[in-house]
Amino acid sequence: MTETLQEPTEPPVARPTTTLTPVAVSVGFAVLCASYLLNAMDRQIFYPLLPEIRQEFGFSLEQGGLLATGFTLGLALAGLPAGYLVDRLSRKTIILISVLVYSLGTLAIPLAAGFADMSAYRLVSGIGEGVQATALYAVIGAFFFHRRAVAAGVVGVAFGAGIFLGPLLGTQIATAWGDWRGPFFVFAAAGLLMCLLIAATVDKRMTEAVTGAAARTAGSFDHVPASPYNRNTLGLGVACAVSGLVFYGFLGLYPTFLREELGFSAGQAALAVSCSGFGAMMALPAGWLGDRVSQRNLLAVAFVATSVVAFFTYQVATSAPAQYALAFLMGTFASGFLFTNCTTAMQRAVRPEHVGRGAGLFMLSYYVAAAFSGLLFARLVAGLGWTGAGLWQLTVLPALGLVGLALVDPARMVVPRRTAK
Repeated sequence: MTETLQEPTEPPVARPTTTLTPVAVSVGFAVLCASYLLNAMDRQIFYPLLPEIRQEFGFSLEQGGLLATGFTLGLALAGLPAGYLVDRLSRKTIILISVLVYSLGTLAIPLAAGFADMSAYRLVSGIGEGVQATALYAVIGAFFFHRRAVAAGVVGVAFGAGIFLGPLLGTQIATAWGDWRGPFFVFAAAGLLMCLLIAATVDKRMTEAVTGAAARTAGSFDHVPASPYNRNTLGLGVACAVSGLVFYGFLGLYPTFLREELGFSAGQAALAVSCSGFGAMMALPAGWLGDRVSQRNLLAVAFVATSVVAFFTYQVATSAPAQYALAFLMGTFASGFLFTNCTTAMQRAVRPEHVGRGAGLFMLSYYVAAAFSGLLFARLVAGLGWTGAGLWQLTVLPALGLVGLALVDPARMVVPRRTAK
């Protein structure tokens, strides 16, 4: 009799339960991290090339802002359906299909004729990236059950490396190609190669791990609400939405702010965005802390720090070195700490058998807000200027995240097990 029949709370799909060797785990996890690094690079190449795209097509700043961050609507739309599917179908298959989808969307972007079809291609890319992220974080939540935050931190390092490398490589490829379209062709081809690498090296015993098999060693979860839609997921959903509005509002038009307001060159703007990616690599210590201290308190500190950094970014600093340092700090707090601990806290707000839906709820709340962050920021720029937009969306708004966290009751969440030394 299978594990599924013995445990009615488990997903109906049969999951392999034989033990993996450390080498198989290391290789599989490394390839999955590499696939997420490519995911981050793929989405980052658009931002520093936006001024050239706007110039060629005659897009307004609002249209540019919507194109820059509107793709995240695809990530949001993919969240709940993907979360439902990864609890029931092969996660490896879902990851493979998702990488293929976002690579095809990337391939189509340089073939666009105007705003409408380019928006559609960006949306397709976002759907693929969202499904991959949901499935990947579900794999982490199941396989690395007791240390999911630090495992998510490792994935966050890969994501940060992608943010760091994407703008630099993208602008270099565009310069060598002589056209902004070049990087999109290159990254689409890289995505197709990544599909082959995942298929060949990632063992299904890792991707299809049964959450309950690890959960049973951790004791009862009766204190966690039976429904994945509860007060804690509501409060964390507010925090996730604020995080998405802040970080993608920053990312989407930050290069444009540097080039059009502060007079930076394309290379300087790309380097500044890359510095934010370097900061996002602080997800590893952020995840390590998330497994050891109250995530609610950790998120509160990160919101305050993000607000302070945003104030200096848009109200004070004008030199390139200062902006590089502030971009690093923005990546550290808005991505490394907020993103990493929002996604794992959302999984801890649901019972282990709902880990996929926890990942989906994070994707929905975070990326719906992120989808419109660029448009909102552009409209604030039009009405209040760059300093006013930076003040309200990036400096004041994080306070709303603290309101969401006030709804969270840590006593009704899954607490990571501390191993004795």
